[in-house]
Amino acid sequence: MTEVYIAGVGQTKFGELWDRSLRDLMAESGISALGDAGMEKDSIGGIFVGNMSAGRYVGQEHLGALAADSLGIHAEASRYEGACASGSIAFRNAIHAIKSGHMDAALVIGVEKMTDVRTPEAVMTLAAAGDQEWESSIGLTFASLYALIARRHMHEYGTTREQMAMVSVINHGNAVGNKYAQFQNPITVGDVMNSSVISSPLNVLDCSPITDGAAALVVVSEKMKNKIERPVKVLGSGQASDTLALHDRQSLTEIQATKLAARKALDQAGLKITDINFAEVHDCFSINEIIAIEDLNFCRKGEGGKFVERGGVSLNGSVPVNTTGGLKAIGHPVGATGVRQIADITRQLRGDSHNQLKGVKYGMNLNIGGSGATAVVNILGVDE
Repeated sequence: MTEVYIAGVGQTKFGELWDRSLRDLMAESGISALGDAGMEKDSIGGIFVGNMSAGRYVGQEHLGALAADSLGIHAEASRYEGACASGSIAFRNAIHAIKSGHMDAALVIGVEKMTDVRTPEAVMTLAAAGDQEWESSIGLTFASLYALIARRHMHEYGTTREQMAMVSVINHGNAVGNKYAQFQNPITVGDVMNSSVISSPLNVLDCSPITDGAAALVVVSEKMKNKIERPVKVLGSGQASDTLALHDRQSLTEIQATKLAARKALDQAGLKITDINFAEVHDCFSINEIIAIEDLNFCRKGEGGKFVERGGVSLNGSVPVNTTGGLKAIGHPVGATGVRQIADITRQLRGDSHNQLKGVKYGMNLNIGGSGATAVVNILGVDE
């Protein structure tokens, strides 16, 4: 079975992009990734689009064909949906297509255009990624669900509001200088604590924003590796599921799908979690980064808040997390996030990140759909 490599990455600015359409975002990111790879569009055997809800946000379905049309690539093209994990699911399907020998080069695009509807409509569209019958139909938004998770974590482990606020502070600091980020301003713990309450204990600065944007990857087989200047190797990929409704979980303070997906990816890569030098994790809300680093075993269960407080996830910490700003500061165009995470890991491993880490060899992303019903983990490494 052939090895898979990332040959190029591309990304639009993330933010409230009033002057660009969904079509524009897909084309811009795809062209950028092809240019970064130094490849012509005729070499692409398939297009894999990650998107959660373009039909509800902008009234557009059939995104595979839209991407192919926009880019002038007359290859097979399909859309993949897994809520906020849609981008990573599209990436996994591209990996499988290449590993199977079906094609030697694929273009992965993650995209979402969320600001063309009013905020209440955007929030309810996101809520559709939960259990409609038990959650969204009675008004439970994702901020509400993660607030329940946060309260339980605080109760069981003594996690503090200040520790959750520190997640946002660190990620905003990492986004300073990131030209793609929606927010490039530093914030303080006081700023987070004093910001408007969304769903207690989560305030507005604990929450990732509503965002427009796209990111893209060119993925190739081993046959094409020598044509690429700085290839990054895909070492492992895992995906798992948990219950859709939060009340059916065994625990509110852990996400079983994360643990299962990580185990699959690490086994495939032949690595241990202690081998991972840095990670991009799904910080849709500040509490989720704390739970993510626990579920990935970067720290012990219940000690995520303390790990953040003592700087474990900082750029000079034992496991730098969200080194370019995370969902909180870069923005969270839901279908694009997983692809953006993988693009940022690729830049770190190639040595051209705006917050470049020294001597990194292995990077991991965790992309979560909904409140944890879907989790995808990918591991990338420096090609040797």
